[in-house]
Amino acid sequence: MNNTQLLYISQKASKALYYEVSLSPKPGLVDRFDNGAHNDMDFYTFINSIESLRPFFYQYIKTGFYHQKDLNHLFDQLRQIGQAAEQAMLQSTQGVNTHKGANFSFAVILGATGYYVQNHSFPFTAADSQAILTIVAEMTKQAMAKDFTCLNKKKSLSYGEKLYSQKGLTGVRGEAAQGYPVLNSLLLPFLRSYQTHTDSVETYLLRALVLLMSEVEDGNIIHRGGISAWYEHKEKSRVLHQKELSSAAFKKELAKYNQELIRKNLSPGGAADLLGLGIYFSLLEKNLDSIR
Repeated sequence: MNNTQLLYISQKASKALYYEVSLSPKPGLVDRFDNGAHNDMDFYTFINSIESLRPFFYQYIKTGFYHQKDLNHLFDQLRQIGQAAEQAMLQSTQGVNTHKGANFSFAVILGATGYYVQNHSFPFTAADSQAILTIVAEMTKQAMAKDFTCLNKKKSLSYGEKLYSQKGLTGVRGEAAQGYPVLNSLLLPFLRSYQTHTDSVETYLLRALVLLMSEVEDGNIIHRGGISAWYEHKEKSRVLHQKELSSAAFKKELAKYNQELIRKNLSPGGAADLLGLGIYFSLLEKNLDSIR
C-alpha cells in the first residue's frame, strides 16, 4: 500500500459525503432541491464544507497507516487532527456546523482503515469492513467512556453531551465505541443487496436513508423536537420503508414528508451522517459500481 492508494481510499470518504448531500429529495435535510429544515445552510455550504475536510481525510488515513503504537495513542492523534479539521470546516462555512459528526466518524474510521491496510490490501470485502469497525471500537471505547464520565467537569456541553447528561443517549460517540453496530447489522447488509434491485443508485440510497430513519437514535431529531417527535418520526419512516412503491411514487412521498419536517423544524442529520459512512464502505466494497 503506497500513498497514492491511501489517497484513493480517503477520496472515497469525500465522495461518500458528496453522494449523501446530492441525494434528493431528502426529508428535512439539505439537498439539491431545497435546504430542508435549515435556514443557515444550503447545498453549496455543504460543498464548501466537504472541500475543507478533504485534506484532513487524507491525514487521517496516513496517520493510521504509519502508526506503530497502541490504538489509544492513535485515537489521541486523530482527535488532534480532527480538531484542526473542524476549525477548517467552520471557517469554510462561516461558522455553520455542517459535518461535525461526520468529521468525527471519518476521523476514526479512516484512521482505522489506514491501520488495517498496513497488513491488508484491495479489493475490500464485507469481512474487511467489519474488521475496520472492530478496530474503531477498540480504539475509541476507552476514550469515549472517559469523556462521558468527565462531563460534569466541563463548563459548556455540546448538543450530544447534553443529550447524554439529560437522557443517557450516547450518540455518535457511543456508536463509535461499539464499532457502529447499525452499519454492520442494518445499513451495510442493505446496501450490499443493491445489485439485486432495479433502482437507480440515488433511489436505492434514499431507501437506505429511510431505513436508517426508521431505526436509529437520531440526536438531531431529539434535540429539535424531543423524544416524542423522534418516536413519531421513526414510526412514519418505518411505514414508508415498508411500502412497496415505485421510484417515482417513493420520491413523491419523500417530497411530501420533507414539507412536514420543514413545518416541524426537524432534520434527521444523524441518519444522514450514518448513510455517508455506509456509502464509504460500499464504495470500497464496490457495491454501488453498477450505475443505473
